Amino acid sequence: MLAAEEENDNEVRRIDQQNINKFARLNARLHEVRAERANLQKQLERLDDASTELMMGSGDTVWMMLGEAFLATSEDDATEFCEGQVEKMQSRVERLKGEETTIVDEQAELKKILYGRFGKSINLEDS
Repeated sequence: MLAAEEENDNEVRRIDQQNINKFARLNARLHEVRAERANLQKQLERLDDASTELMMGSGDTVWMMLGEAFLATSEDDATEFCEGQVEKMQSRVERLKGEETTIVDEQAELKKILYGRFGKSINLEDS
């Protein structure tokens, strides 16, 4: 509960509600971006482990799992595939980092506006 002097009786205008809604949408997207980035990091670790295993191989045919199917392929082809996947995932991670930065910046601007108007009467902290 807020003390009586901390309460803010400002009327919520349409623009205020739009800013609050925008902040909420950005917050939801931020959580999605962070979860997707964490998932990609795990996949990158698995691909790194697979590449290490391929390097320690003897040059024989290897079985590579794509989706639910196993394919027999050469070590070189499997290594090339892994490297290609790593590049794609790293570029995706970089794009997600950029999006996260943009979202955080937008949220900071909205916090300035909304805290300036409502003070402690509004809570915009991440949850």
